Amino acid sequence: MRKLKRSFWLAAGVVFVALGTIGIFLPVMPTVVFYLAAAWCFSKSHPEWAERLYNHPKHGTHLRAWRDRRAISRKGKVSAILAMTCSIPFTWFVVGFPVALIPVGVLAVLGPWIWTRNE
Repeated sequence: MRKLKRSFWLAAGVVFVALGTIGIFLPVMPTVVFYLAAAWCFSKSHPEWAERLYNHPKHGTHLRAWRDRRAISRKGKVSAILAMTCSIPFTWFVVGFPVALIPVGVLAVLGPWIWTRNE
């Protein structure tokens, strides 16, 4: 059973790394959020892989800031809130009215939460 759990966390970590890597190339997808999830999964299966993510030259600083202080940089906060804000008119034009309320709700709930995190 223990080996099955470890395999599950490893597979989940690999999936999150893949999603985070896609996020590097697609502006709609986040990167650091998926890498945070991957590091958490790897900490349960392969801690050395989690450390590799925390030591990543570009994203490691953000991952360590969240792990150690639950902090998000000012640039990260502004980027996240701006992306959520831009998704509202995009969703409105692509899908229409009722579905456009989803990003409004996400922004209303997560925007203040993100903004009030440590820097």
